[in-house]
This record gives sequence, C-alpha cells and structure tokens, in this order.
Amino acid sequence: MTGAARARAMKPIVIAGGGIGGLATAVGLARKGFRSIVLEKAARLGEIGAGIQLGPNAFHAFDYLGVGDAARKMAVYIDALRLMDALSGEEITHIDLTERFRQRFGNPYAVVHRGDLHGVFLKACRDSDLVELRTSSAVEGYEHRPDGVAARLADGTIVEGAGLVAADGLWSAIRGQLVRDGTPVVSGHTTYRSVIPVEQMPEDLRWNAATLWAGPKCHIVHYPLSGWKVFNLVVTYHNDAPEPVAGQPVSREAVERGFEHVHPRARQIIEHGRDWKLWVLCDRAPTDRWVDGRVVLLGDAAHPMLQYFAQGACMAMEDAVCLADALYEASGDFETAIARYQAARIDRTTKVQLQSRLIGEHIYHPAGAHAHLRNTVMAAKSQDEWYDAVQWLYGGSGLVGGVQSVTGQRRRV
Repeated sequence: MTGAARARAMKPIVIAGGGIGGLATAVGLARKGFRSIVLEKAARLGEIGAGIQLGPNAFHAFDYLGVGDAARKMAVYIDALRLMDALSGEEITHIDLTERFRQRFGNPYAVVHRGDLHGVFLKACRDSDLVELRTSSAVEGYEHRPDGVAARLADGTIVEGAGLVAADGLWSAIRGQLVRDGTPVVSGHTTYRSVIPVEQMPEDLRWNAATLWAGPKCHIVHYPLSGWKVFNLVVTYHNDAPEPVAGQPVSREAVERGFEHVHPRARQIIEHGRDWKLWVLCDRAPTDRWVDGRVVLLGDAAHPMLQYFAQGACMAMEDAVCLADALYEASGDFETAIARYQAARIDRTTKVQLQSRLIGEHIYHPAGAHAHLRNTVMAAKSQDEWYDAVQWLYGGSGLVGGVQSVTGQRRRV
C-alpha cells in the first residue's frame, strides 16, 4: 500500500488543543494526506493575547505548511531588534534586520497579532476536508487501544484515533498523565500587557523595531502591530509572584510600581498604556519523555518556555512541520513517526527552553556590575557576530531536526 493510500485508510489523528500549535499540526498533516480531529476546550476557536515575534524560522515553517503568503500579508516587518538601557535611557546595541539579515537567513523577522496568525491557520483548517474542528471538547486524559488511542473528554465522550497529539499547552492534562511532573514552575516574574493606538505612543519612540528596555529586575518591550495601527506593550517585573495568574485586569498604577526606578524616557511608555492585564510567567523543566504508545506531546505541552527568546509559537510550528514530515516518511506508522519526531526535536527545543531562562537572567534583568558587563559585551558585537550567534536558530538547518530539511522552500519577502 502506498503512503497516500495508507493515509486515507488510517483513522484520523486526534489533536488536543486548537491553538497555533494544534492547528498548525492539523494543516501539516492534511498537506501530507492525513485526517485529523482537533479538540478545543473553549466554546469558540480563537487566541487571546496580542503580539508575537516571528523569526525567520517561523517563515520557513509557514512556507512548508502552505500559509506563507497569508502570513506575510499581515506581518509588520521591523528593521531592528533594539536593546536599550532602562536606567540610562541609551541604546546598548541593535541587530539590523533589513536586507543583509534577510539574505543571510532567507526570510525576514516580523511581528504579528497572535489572533491574526491563529486566523491564518484556522482558515487553512476550515478549507481542508481532512480537518475536523470540534469546540467545547476539553481532553482530560487518554486510554490505549489495540489499534490506536482514545481521548477522554470532560463530558465523558470518547474520541478514538490512530494517535493523539497533545497540543494543549502549559497546563496540558495529557502531559499530566504522561509525564506526571506536577504543576508548572512559577518564575516569579509578572508580565503586564497592553495595546495602544500608534498616535498615543510617544512620537520619539515610534520606532520600526522590537525594542527591549532592560533594567534591574524589570524590562519593557514594544513594537508596532496590525499595519502600524497600534503598538504592543509588554512590561515585566521580577516581583517574586508566588502563584500562576493569567489575564487578570490590573490598574496602570499597579503596573507603574515596578518601574519607578527606570529612566523617565522608558517609564513614559507605561503611562500611555490602557486596559492592562497581568500574567505570572511559568515554564517547566525539560523532559525527555514526550511519547507514550501512540500519544505524543507538542508545543508548550512538550517544551513550555519563558517569553524571553520569543520562540514559543515558532517552536510549536516547527514541531508541526517535523511531525507531519515524520509521519509521511514512516508511511503512516504513528509509533515510528513520533519516536523520530521526539529524537529530531528534543535537543533543539531543550536548548531554547534553557536559553530562555538564561536570557531573562543575564540580558533582561541584571543590575550593577552584572548589567555593566552585559552592556560591554553586547555593545562590542558587530552585526556579523550577531548573525553568527543566531545562525543555529534562524538558519534553517535545525528546523525539522534532520527528518527532512525544508530550507529549500525559504524565500525572501
């Protein structure tokens, strides 16, 4: 039986979670001829949050998944990553993201609204007769079957498939059953998010850049979104928050209390924010157990990471590429495919997880001599040295971890 015929004959693959990772997986599987059922716990499919950053590796994945044109239309192509000293108000360094960067890595660096990106994958799923989308379907666990696996929903419903992909995020119930590593690790860092119209952003800070103001135990990030209609604001304070919180409304005055020590030029950005909401950041320690029979973890369920590397969504999309490719190469043998997928992805995602923690400690939040060393080292780097430093991440060679390189599908915007 050919690979295509076997794909048609297989039971559908069940995907827990209808976020970016889950939908990207469904799209990738459909492009290889495999059916899937996406189970989303919410009553409607959508994404909360605001902006996310997309490195060239994200665009490599978009092209592989067939959504490159749609993703490019909604992206804002920024010219630089700027690192500012939040105490002095001066620039420490920047990475040029214009033509030379794009030539080096084959694709741009961009920012996009999370909801817009989710919509790209949602449309691709709805346009495919190989993807079934179900809402109000919270997966609470799974059961092994002789010829597959069964997802157990909160309402008692059983959904059977050839395999189960856990794309249900940081609080994954499937990970809880598979890894049994308890609750996520609370970082003690509280992030506050706001989106403001461009005209409310201080005029001298309306940069076409993803800008980071790094200060002692705090930082501020801003960049333009949605065709330069708004600025995304993300500010984080290391306040030793003890418990996870997600999306809780908070006053501007409460946000400002963590930034009273920073330069007025940086602090004024917070003054323009409205409708602030807070999240307490969490991650988990890396695990080498992603697979149980015909069950496999993906995205934040496999390798949840702090925000400091701006790679969470990118890693989930890479996972989707790798899993679809592995299943196709294994002619639909799900157990063989997911073993190859884990082997291909685990070192790369573990490196990003651990470096995300280190970046928060050594770049975003240091003080005193530690901050002075950061400034000295980072200011001394040339653009070529910066490009060399991120080659492993953006260059494409690790995108599918050796299962099949898709770098030939890259293109410059």
